[in-house]
Amino acid sequence: MWNSKDIYFISDSTGILASNLGHAMIRQFPAISFHEERFPFIVTPEEAGKTLAYILKHSGGRRPIIFSTIVSEELRRIFDHPEVELFDVFAAFLERLEGFLEARALRVPGFSRHEDNISMAKRVEAIHFTLEHDDGIKLDEVDEAEVILLGVSRTGKTPVCVYMATQMGLKAANFPLTAEHLWEYRLPELLRRNASRAVGLTTNPELLHNVREKRYKNSDYAKLSTCSQEISLAEQIFRNYNVPIISTAGKSIEEIATQIAQELGISKKLANINLIS
Repeated sequence: MWNSKDIYFISDSTGILASNLGHAMIRQFPAISFHEERFPFIVTPEEAGKTLAYILKHSGGRRPIIFSTIVSEELRRIFDHPEVELFDVFAAFLERLEGFLEARALRVPGFSRHEDNISMAKRVEAIHFTLEHDDGIKLDEVDEAEVILLGVSRTGKTPVCVYMATQMGLKAANFPLTAEHLWEYRLPELLRRNASRAVGLTTNPELLHNVREKRYKNSDYAKLSTCSQEISLAEQIFRNYNVPIISTAGKSIEEIATQIAQELGISKKLANINLIS
């Protein structure tokens, strides 16, 4: 087994898709150390040749791995070298898809980057809305939100909202449940009216305690007993209003956002995420 490997992500666009696919696979091999480099916007044979020469020189004959999302067959052939292991996304999937659909793909580099003005405007609008409706701000405008995240302080509401706005183009607002709401076992009327678009975020008391301790060490706010009580009260409120509950414990922002979209029946929006090559 290899102890370490050189990994290169090459693309005729940004290289984000090549990186994402490569990372998804190499994470399955935690015992191996990977040295990574990305080479985006390779669009000429000269650039491809220089990149391959660099890879071969710096890998010292240790058979590096290349993840490629280059569309051009001419450029892809340059990287199909006996001293590298090439994982060619388009050769593996696009050509097979062409055969199945009985149609020729556009094969335009970076085509997925060319969003129309309407899509871009919607995404920008979602980002502005989310930033302006963080932490319960402008609650009177919550009717406009496509997603409303509820939860006690430090359960991850803000970063998930920002992700859903920037990556999914969704207007996401969030509202913190404070003692005022927790002890009354109720949500403000505006939130009750929009409960069908709300999701409650929760976590386990120990994790919440650790997060709060980092900011407010030895405070009542950070006590384990306080965290446990707040979580319990919040979850009861969610159940009272049939708000779906998602635990953020041990999950990435991407996982949480995907679960939220599924819970609210808007998972089709995920198709709007740009998988940029």
